Amino acid sequence: MTDTTRTPRHVAIIMDGNGRWAQQHGKERVFGHARGVESVRGAVKAAIRNGVGYLTIYAFSTENWGRPTEEIDALMELFCKSIAAEAPELRRQGVSLHIIGDTQGLSPEVREHIALAEQQTADGDKLVLIVALNYSSRWELTEAARAIAREASAGTLDPDAVTAETVGARLATAAWPDPDLLIRTSGECRLSNFLLWQLAYSELYFTEVLWPDFDEREFDKALDNYRQRDRRFGLIKN
Repeated sequence: MTDTTRTPRHVAIIMDGNGRWAQQHGKERVFGHARGVESVRGAVKAAIRNGVGYLTIYAFSTENWGRPTEEIDALMELFCKSIAAEAPELRRQGVSLHIIGDTQGLSPEVREHIALAEQQTADGDKLVLIVALNYSSRWELTEAARAIAREASAGTLDPDAVTAETVGARLATAAWPDPDLLIRTSGECRLSNFLLWQLAYSELYFTEVLWPDFDEREFDKALDNYRQRDRRFGLIKN
């Protein structure tokens, strides 16, 4: 029997392998990204069913701007279409959507779609879905450092009083708990500049499954694996 008392409160996912999945099926890379949207739907459903309160997905990093222009344009078009199409269903499921990242680096059209979807889902109370878009952890930590420096320069913050909590309160994720579990698909075993501060004591789960093939069953397997872990948080347990 599943021990639901050990279900992670917050799950983060690096959705990797869309391009490889498309290549394996003889398709363009964007086809894999489109297929990956279905896996996001499955992850949302599985998170709600398992009682996960927060789900963070890595949709587009600041480094992804180095990809071919055609792929970037297709990704942004896919994001706009997907967020517009999914917002009503997310609202029905009780999902509250939030976007983190350097949104000022996105086009006005994308920002408009984000604002509308966040507004439409604001009342969701079953799951907080956090989408990292044009995000990188180094960008986030740099922004937090700038904020602290400005406050110190203005005399509203004593530099000697800066603590880990001071930094955490100025991160894009300040409103939510740190992830308990990070899932990365496609067999890659690295963090790729994602939530580096927040993942300090998270459990890590790597799977060979490509993201478009990561269904609800695979999500459940990751949670079952997590439930077998003994989290220590740097402490010695007898």
